[in-house]
Amino acid sequence: MHAQDTAETITDGSAGGTVARRLLINGELVGADKTYPSLNPATGEILGYAPEASVEQATAAVAAARRAFDAGEWATNTELRVRCLDQLHRALVEHRDEFAALTIAEVGATAALTQGAQLDGPIAIVRYYADLLKDYPMTEDLGNVESRGMQHHRWVEKEAAGVVAAIIAYNYPNQLALAKLAPALAAGCTIVLKAAPDTPLVTLTLGELIANHTDIPPGVVNVLSSSDPAVGAALTTDPDVDMVTFTGSTPTGRAIMAAASGTLKRVFLELGGKSAAIVLDDADFNMAAVFAAFSMVTHAGQGCALTSRLLVPKRHHDEIVEMIKTNFSHVRYGDPTDPTTYMGPLISAKQRDKVDAMVQRAVAAGATLVTGGEKVDPGFFYTPTLLTNVDPDSEIAQEEVFGPVLTVIGYDDDDDAVRIANNSIYGLSGAVFGSQDRAVALARRIRTGTFSINGGNYFSPDAPFGGYKQSGIGREMGVAGLEEFLESKTFAVPVAGAAG
Repeated sequence: MHAQDTAETITDGSAGGTVARRLLINGELVGADKTYPSLNPATGEILGYAPEASVEQATAAVAAARRAFDAGEWATNTELRVRCLDQLHRALVEHRDEFAALTIAEVGATAALTQGAQLDGPIAIVRYYADLLKDYPMTEDLGNVESRGMQHHRWVEKEAAGVVAAIIAYNYPNQLALAKLAPALAAGCTIVLKAAPDTPLVTLTLGELIANHTDIPPGVVNVLSSSDPAVGAALTTDPDVDMVTFTGSTPTGRAIMAAASGTLKRVFLELGGKSAAIVLDDADFNMAAVFAAFSMVTHAGQGCALTSRLLVPKRHHDEIVEMIKTNFSHVRYGDPTDPTTYMGPLISAKQRDKVDAMVQRAVAAGATLVTGGEKVDPGFFYTPTLLTNVDPDSEIAQEEVFGPVLTVIGYDDDDDAVRIANNSIYGLSGAVFGSQDRAVALARRIRTGTFSINGGNYFSPDAPFGGYKQSGIGREMGVAGLEEFLESKTFAVPVAGAAG
């Protein structure tokens, strides 16, 4: 794809600002009638401006994607798709440092996180799907079957689902965008990607990279930014969209599922979580306490799969709580550009106020604030927060906080721990610490899509990720992530001269 507008692809987000970003619609980088600011959450200052895409521009992007799918060769030319994914991966690698600087500045991610799930991990997703596509079997032979006195040969072919509307959240925008974009493109789909309103610049920059450094045909990828909810609504209801893939909150996921039902669109939803980490009485308490504390404050707690409930044996409650408190005191928070910083800011003042209000309500309801619960300025920082004496049915134990807040809940025995862990509308992730056979047996009883045992890391491009219950529908990454964007078509022909 060669854009008509050759605006600078990326500017360093660590500088005072950025050039005006552009939407990508039908192969052209274009502006909008209005813009809105994107803030640096570590300072609260304006980082740059994003175009406020209109509903009409969203409709035009869908129309472009529809034409590219119906009339172009993208859906049927595997060689072209592999080549373009290779180009995208190469461009991301070449511009990695600029992307990292912008991600740190706009998302509030630390430099260390860009070496993982904030950037380098997502870049690896593109490489994974480019390689998978080269060998993935798009056909399956079912052999012959006898019917009506004749033999019939059957086979199944996989083909692209069609036009995809992809809507992402702010917390890991590179991960969320590329975990949708790469498998959708590999499958042969065309796509309209809508950036999160709080982090539009980094996603628009991805669009500019595609426009200027790949041969992806016009209309195959369209990238929008808008703070107007009507734009997202337009994407989820447009009859020319075949599939919606969304990552964000469960309430918004419910609304998207309802909106998509009008035209029976395929829906992928990766939603909220309230995951539990269970410490068994034969666990290494120190290891468990380090995991529980430092994982909970990763990206200031803005992660759907983080284990925000810590379940501990009642007789060891105070001992483990003291360990967590000590670990929280060692968390270095502040400027995310400083390589020694472990925790950056929350994304906005609004999100910080929400987190603080939930903590205050929990204390008012009887929880004990062991440490934390403080706003720190400038920027949108919130200190690592530990709550005990938490009712398992209370708001703070049931609702997603999306901040650096850990609740500790005591349990009587393994059955009680399983009951408390499963006492949630969510089922995204979880963790357990203890002797391995016992820990694995317990993990199998928890209804979640992913699980860490004794600190094991499941998150990688080849591992399916997603949840049970109201944590979502479908799986991202791995072979399952590609198949979300594929349809299966079954064929049959009579076998000439072969009687039953």
